[in-house]
Amino acid sequence: MSNPVLELQAADTMADQLRHRRETLAEREAVQAAKNALLRWNTARTATRRRVDELGGEIQRIEDDAATLDKQRTRLQGQLKTVIAPREAEALMHEIATLTTRRGEFDEAELMAMEEQTRLESELADLLAQEESLTADYLGAEAALAAAETDIDGELARIADRLGGLRGAVDKALLKQYDRLREHFVVAAANLSGTRCDGCHLDLSAAEIDEVKDTAANRGGLADCPHCGRILVL
Repeated sequence: MSNPVLELQAADTMADQLRHRRETLAEREAVQAAKNALLRWNTARTATRRRVDELGGEIQRIEDDAATLDKQRTRLQGQLKTVIAPREAEALMHEIATLTTRRGEFDEAELMAMEEQTRLESELADLLAQEESLTADYLGAEAALAAAETDIDGELARIADRLGGLRGAVDKALLKQYDRLREHFVVAAANLSGTRCDGCHLDLSAAEIDEVKDTAANRGGLADCPHCGRILVL
Protein backbone atom coordinates (compact mmCIF):
# COMPACT_ATOMS: atom_id res chain seq x y z
CA MET A 1 0.00 0.00 0.00
CA SER A 2 1.32 3.42 -0.87
CA ASN A 3 2.42 5.64 1.98
CA PRO A 4 -0.13 8.43 2.75
CA VAL A 5 2.50 11.16 2.36
CA LEU A 6 3.40 9.82 -1.08
CA GLU A 7 -0.27 9.77 -2.08
CA LEU A 8 -0.50 13.40 -0.92
CA GLN A 9 2.64 14.25 -2.87
CA ALA A 10 1.26 12.55 -5.99
CA ALA A 11 -1.96 14.58 -5.77
CA ASP A 12 -0.07 17.85 -5.20
CA THR A 13 2.28 17.05 -8.08
CA MET A 14 -0.69 16.38 -10.34
CA ALA A 15 -2.22 19.72 -9.32
CA ASP A 16 1.11 21.50 -9.93
CA GLN A 17 1.35 19.97 -13.39
CA LEU A 18 -2.22 20.93 -14.22
CA ARG A 19 -1.68 24.53 -13.12
CA HIS A 20 1.50 24.69 -15.20
CA ARG A 21 -0.32 23.22 -18.18
CA ARG A 22 -3.10 25.79 -17.71
CA GLU A 23 -0.60 28.66 -17.85
CA THR A 24 1.22 27.27 -20.90
CA LEU A 25 -1.73 26.14 -23.00
CA ALA A 26 -1.17 26.37 -26.74
CA GLU A 27 -4.64 27.90 -26.86
CA ARG A 28 -3.35 30.82 -24.78
CA GLU A 29 -0.64 31.49 -27.36
CA ALA A 30 -3.27 31.29 -30.10
CA VAL A 31 -5.36 33.93 -28.30
CA GLN A 32 -2.34 36.23 -28.00
CA ALA A 33 -1.45 35.73 -31.67
CA ALA A 34 -5.03 36.51 -32.73
CA LYS A 35 -5.09 39.54 -30.43
CA ASN A 36 -1.79 40.81 -31.86
CA ALA A 37 -3.16 40.40 -35.38
CA LEU A 38 -6.21 42.47 -34.44
CA LEU A 39 -4.02 45.14 -32.86
CA ARG A 40 -1.82 45.36 -35.97
CA TRP A 41 -4.93 45.52 -38.15
CA ASN A 42 -6.44 48.29 -36.03
CA THR A 43 -3.20 50.29 -36.14
CA ALA A 44 -3.01 49.96 -39.93
CA ARG A 45 -6.70 50.82 -40.37
CA THR A 46 -6.46 53.89 -38.14
CA ALA A 47 -3.30 55.18 -39.83
CA THR A 48 -4.69 54.58 -43.33
CA ARG A 49 -8.03 56.21 -42.55
CA ARG A 50 -6.27 59.21 -40.98
CA ARG A 51 -4.07 59.65 -44.05
CA VAL A 52 -7.07 59.38 -46.39
CA ASP A 53 -8.79 62.12 -44.40
CA GLU A 54 -5.63 64.25 -44.45
CA LEU A 55 -5.40 63.89 -48.21
CA GLY A 56 -9.05 64.90 -48.56
CA GLY A 57 -8.30 68.11 -46.68
CA GLU A 58 -5.12 68.65 -48.67
CA ILE A 59 -6.95 68.23 -51.99
CA GLN A 60 -9.64 70.67 -50.87
CA ARG A 61 -7.02 73.28 -49.90
CA ILE A 62 -5.29 72.88 -53.27
CA GLU A 63 -8.58 73.34 -55.10
CA ASP A 64 -9.42 76.42 -53.02
CA ASP A 65 -6.00 77.94 -53.68
CA ALA A 66 -6.28 77.09 -57.37
CA ALA A 67 -9.70 78.75 -57.56
CA THR A 68 -8.31 81.90 -55.94
CA LEU A 69 -5.38 81.88 -58.36
CA ASP A 70 -7.73 81.45 -61.34
CA LYS A 71 -9.69 84.52 -60.24
CA GLN A 72 -6.47 86.53 -60.01
CA ARG A 73 -5.36 85.37 -63.44
CA THR A 74 -8.75 86.16 -64.99
CA ARG A 75 -8.65 89.63 -63.46
CA LEU A 76 -5.15 90.27 -64.81
CA GLN A 77 -6.10 88.99 -68.26
CA GLY A 78 -9.01 91.44 -68.23
CA GLN A 79 -6.65 94.30 -67.27
CA LEU A 80 -4.26 93.27 -70.05
CA LYS A 81 -6.96 93.92 -72.63
CA THR A 82 -7.35 97.51 -71.47
CA VAL A 83 -3.72 98.67 -71.12
CA ILE A 84 -1.93 100.50 -73.88
CA ALA A 85 1.53 101.11 -72.42
CA PRO A 86 3.93 98.32 -73.50
CA ARG A 87 5.80 98.29 -70.17
CA GLU A 88 2.56 97.86 -68.19
CA ALA A 89 1.39 95.16 -70.58
CA GLU A 90 4.73 93.34 -70.18
CA ALA A 91 4.44 93.44 -66.38
CA LEU A 92 0.91 92.02 -66.53
CA MET A 93 1.96 89.27 -68.93
CA HIS A 94 4.83 88.31 -66.63
CA GLU A 95 2.50 88.14 -63.63
CA ILE A 96 -0.01 86.07 -65.61
CA ALA A 97 2.79 83.69 -66.65
CA THR A 98 3.87 83.32 -63.02
CA LEU A 99 0.29 82.53 -61.99
CA THR A 100 0.01 80.01 -64.83
CA THR A 101 3.17 78.25 -63.62
CA ARG A 102 1.80 78.11 -60.07
CA ARG A 103 -1.49 76.79 -61.43
CA GLY A 104 0.39 73.95 -63.08
CA GLU A 105 2.12 73.19 -59.77
CA PHE A 106 -1.27 73.08 -58.05
CA ASP A 107 -2.56 70.66 -60.69
CA GLU A 108 0.47 68.39 -60.24
CA ALA A 109 0.19 68.44 -56.44
CA GLU A 110 -3.53 67.68 -56.62
CA LEU A 111 -2.95 64.80 -59.03
CA MET A 112 -0.31 63.26 -56.74
CA ALA A 113 -2.58 63.65 -53.71
CA MET A 114 -5.53 62.11 -55.55
CA GLU A 115 -3.43 59.15 -56.72
CA GLU A 116 -2.24 58.51 -53.16
CA GLN A 117 -5.79 58.90 -51.85
CA THR A 118 -7.10 56.39 -54.40
CA ARG A 119 -4.40 53.89 -53.49
CA LEU A 120 -5.02 54.27 -49.76
CA GLU A 121 -8.78 54.03 -50.18
CA SER A 122 -8.22 50.68 -51.88
CA GLU A 123 -5.94 49.57 -49.04
CA LEU A 124 -8.52 50.73 -46.49
CA ALA A 125 -11.25 48.75 -48.25
CA ASP A 126 -9.03 45.64 -48.10
CA LEU A 127 -8.37 46.24 -44.40
CA LEU A 128 -12.06 46.69 -43.61
CA ALA A 129 -12.79 43.43 -45.42
CA GLN A 130 -10.44 41.62 -43.00
CA GLU A 131 -12.23 42.78 -39.84
CA GLU A 132 -14.84 40.02 -39.69
CA SER A 133 -12.31 37.24 -40.24
CA LEU A 134 -9.81 38.60 -37.71
CA THR A 135 -12.52 39.11 -35.11
CA ALA A 136 -13.85 35.60 -35.68
CA ASP A 137 -10.33 34.19 -35.27
CA TYR A 138 -9.89 36.03 -31.98
CA LEU A 139 -13.28 35.00 -30.59
CA GLY A 140 -12.71 31.42 -31.70
CA ALA A 141 -9.30 31.33 -30.02
CA GLU A 142 -10.79 32.73 -26.81
CA ALA A 143 -13.54 30.10 -26.86
CA ALA A 144 -11.00 27.32 -27.36
CA LEU A 145 -8.91 28.66 -24.47
CA ALA A 146 -11.94 28.90 -22.20
CA ALA A 147 -12.88 25.28 -23.01
CA ALA A 148 -9.34 24.05 -22.31
CA GLU A 149 -9.20 26.00 -19.04
CA THR A 150 -12.60 24.63 -18.00
CA ASP A 151 -11.39 21.06 -18.53
CA ILE A 152 -8.27 21.66 -16.41
CA ASP A 153 -10.23 23.53 -13.75
CA GLY A 154 -12.53 20.53 -13.50
CA GLU A 155 -9.57 18.22 -12.91
CA LEU A 156 -8.13 20.64 -10.34
CA ALA A 157 -11.47 20.74 -8.54
CA ARG A 158 -11.54 16.94 -8.35
CA ILE A 159 -8.01 16.88 -6.94
CA ALA A 160 -8.90 19.61 -4.44
CA ASP A 161 -11.78 17.42 -3.23
CA ARG A 162 -9.34 14.57 -2.62
CA LEU A 163 -6.67 16.65 -0.93
CA GLY A 164 -8.66 17.20 2.25
CA GLY A 165 -8.89 13.46 2.87
CA LEU A 166 -5.27 12.85 1.85
CA ARG A 167 -3.97 15.52 4.21
CA GLY A 168 -6.13 14.15 7.01
CA ALA A 169 -4.47 10.76 6.59
CA VAL A 170 -0.98 12.22 7.26
CA ASP A 171 0.35 12.67 10.79
CA LYS A 172 0.11 16.33 11.83
CA ALA A 173 3.80 16.72 12.61
CA LEU A 174 4.71 15.07 9.32
CA LEU A 175 2.19 17.23 7.48
CA LYS A 176 3.79 20.36 8.95
CA GLN A 177 7.21 19.18 7.76
CA TYR A 178 5.73 18.34 4.34
CA ASP A 179 4.17 21.79 3.96
CA ARG A 180 7.41 23.48 4.97
CA LEU A 181 9.35 21.48 2.40
CA ARG A 182 6.73 22.24 -0.27
CA GLU A 183 7.52 25.92 0.15
CA HIS A 184 11.03 25.22 -1.15
CA PHE A 185 10.65 22.13 -3.33
CA VAL A 186 8.08 21.02 -5.85
CA VAL A 187 8.58 17.51 -4.50
CA ALA A 188 8.62 17.30 -0.68
CA ALA A 189 8.33 13.53 -0.30
CA ALA A 190 10.07 10.95 -2.49
CA ASN A 191 10.90 7.30 -2.63
CA LEU A 192 14.33 5.91 -1.93
CA SER A 193 15.00 3.95 -5.11
CA GLY A 194 17.92 1.66 -4.38
CA THR A 195 20.49 4.11 -3.08
CA ARG A 196 19.07 7.18 -4.86
CA CYS A 197 16.69 9.84 -3.56
CA ASP A 198 13.97 10.36 -6.16
CA GLY A 199 13.71 13.97 -5.02
CA CYS A 200 17.23 15.28 -5.57
CA HIS A 201 18.42 12.28 -7.65
CA LEU A 202 21.60 11.92 -5.60
CA ASP A 203 22.98 8.60 -4.40
CA LEU A 204 23.40 7.98 -0.70
CA SER A 205 26.55 6.40 0.64
CA ALA A 206 26.47 3.05 2.40
CA ALA A 207 26.70 4.79 5.77
CA GLU A 208 23.86 7.15 4.82
CA ILE A 209 21.73 4.21 3.71
CA ASP A 210 22.24 2.50 7.05
CA GLU A 211 21.35 5.71 8.87
CA VAL A 212 18.11 6.36 6.97
CA LYS A 213 17.08 2.71 7.35
CA ASP A 214 17.56 2.96 11.12
CA THR A 215 15.51 6.18 11.17
CA ALA A 216 12.79 4.67 8.97
CA ALA A 217 12.50 1.67 11.26
CA ASN A 218 11.39 4.02 14.04
CA ARG A 219 9.31 6.42 11.85
CA GLY A 220 7.01 4.10 10.02
CA GLY A 221 9.24 3.75 6.98
CA LEU A 222 10.16 7.44 6.75
CA ALA A 223 13.46 9.29 6.98
CA ASP A 224 15.03 12.55 5.78
CA CYS A 225 17.33 12.69 2.76
CA PRO A 226 20.80 13.69 4.05
CA HIS A 227 21.40 15.65 0.81
CA CYS A 228 18.23 17.67 0.25
CA GLY A 229 16.21 17.19 3.46
CA ARG A 230 13.17 15.81 1.64
CA ILE A 231 11.02 13.18 3.28
CA LEU A 232 12.27 9.78 2.14
CA VAL A 233 9.86 6.85 1.95
CA LEU A 234 11.57 3.48 2.23
